[in-house]
Amino acid sequence: MSLQRFQRLNFGLPFLWMALFVLLPVAILLMVSLSESRIGVPPYKPLLEWAEGRLVGVNAGFASYGQLIEDGTLALTVVESLSMAGLTTLICLLLGWPMAWAIARTRPEGRGPLLLLVMVPFWTSFLVRIYAWMTILGDDGLLNSLLLGLGLIETPFLIMNTDRAVLIGMVYAYLPFMVLPLYAVLERLDPALLEAAGDLGARPLRIFFSVLLPLSMPGVLAGSALVFMPALGEYVIPDLMGGGGSAMMGKMMWDIFAMTRDWPGAAALAVVLLASVALPLALLSRLKRRLEGDAA
Repeated sequence: MSLQRFQRLNFGLPFLWMALFVLLPVAILLMVSLSESRIGVPPYKPLLEWAEGRLVGVNAGFASYGQLIEDGTLALTVVESLSMAGLTTLICLLLGWPMAWAIARTRPEGRGPLLLLVMVPFWTSFLVRIYAWMTILGDDGLLNSLLLGLGLIETPFLIMNTDRAVLIGMVYAYLPFMVLPLYAVLERLDPALLEAAGDLGARPLRIFFSVLLPLSMPGVLAGSALVFMPALGEYVIPDLMGGGGSAMMGKMMWDIFAMTRDWPGAAALAVVLLASVALPLALLSRLKRRLEGDAA
């Protein structure tokens, strides 16, 4: 095989993969969102109606998007999903950066066990871990039983079935996705840079904001993207730990798909979710390219 044919193959296979498993599903989702709901299988009208080989009607429209806007739930759902995903990303960053730094500064023989501890939760079922947190945070759970036994509280804390429980569950679930990219960047950091900054009279806080944080930004951006994107569409944690009252996009989409069988409306909400993910991701990608250009 010639080099030119090999290069074309290397380009064609990834493009084919993207077309089949990314572009085609998105196109189908967009098509369903533009259709009209009906009682039947599938529960939406085809965009184009044909009879005897001729086009006899077009059912495409933006009625589903208009219904979401008129209903008033779209704005609430987008705001709650963005705020919950953003807060989850911020807390994961505040917890994950010190964890990644501590692992990166550990002796090489000790890094493997520490990284293993970060990844151990992935060895068990996601649902099992969430149910464990429900047991811990329940009114009669381990946390309230411990606090009541120590006399620190008189009545149990109401944590389950609130946004606090959803936030705890999401931070727990996505924290490793922040720690690992940060560790990959911080582990390659030259300690001589920190020593040089200290020799020049910089205090620890100045070293962190002037040296450590800028150099760790690629890991910060990668970890933020890995946490923010799945957190924005999370369904299981809000449904189980939020008591079913959460207004996040993932749960709302499932309710529309399964309960009302309004597939065009659910698809329209999914397109909005996709746009909500694409915009922050584009901003993060642009910021990363700018940082890489400044470093070069």
